[in-house]
Amino acid sequence: MELGKQIKKYRNEKELSQTALAERVFVSRQTISNWENDKSYPDIKSLVLLSEIFEISLDQLIKGDVDMMREQINQDDQRAFGRLSCIFTVLFAAIMITPIPLAHFFSNVGIAVWLVLLAAGVYVAYLVEKEKKRFNIQSYKEIVAFVEGKSLDEIEKAREEGKRIYQKVLLAMGAAACALLVSLFFLWILGGK
Repeated sequence: MELGKQIKKYRNEKELSQTALAERVFVSRQTISNWENDKSYPDIKSLVLLSEIFEISLDQLIKGDVDMMREQINQDDQRAFGRLSCIFTVLFAAIMITPIPLAHFFSNVGIAVWLVLLAAGVYVAYLVEKEKKRFNIQSYKEIVAFVEGKSLDEIEKAREEGKRIYQKVLLAMGAAACALLVSLFFLWILGGK
């Protein structure tokens, strides 16, 4: 984090010792040392006092940390979206591949298992859609850019927004075609026995 460096820099500019700064912020000298060495982080009240003592804006004091926190949040969001997408992919594949074998080999129990898989898949699909709306990513290109930590410029974004409706229709048709092919494949396999 940059805040420790910022505190030390502005303290030195004001020619204050750690003890002198600690007295003005109402904390111990050890606390100032911990802040400067990034062992702990000042609370809001202390940040406000520091910005007043250093005669700088709060934004100036924590600017580097805000950018770093924003970047960390973006990376965390990307990882979480990636995990959720992987779970959805696995569930989607299981929903498409397993209905006929489960029903054939386990009859009613197999159908119940498949219905549980279907419910889980619908729930995860809902979560994925919720995240896509939260980050305003709908088209394939937008999703890939988001997962890679990139962003589209305004022109590309406008083009992708125009494609969204067509991509959704094609995606639905593709999913239906895949489901039909998988079902026909398993009917062919089971019919051969």
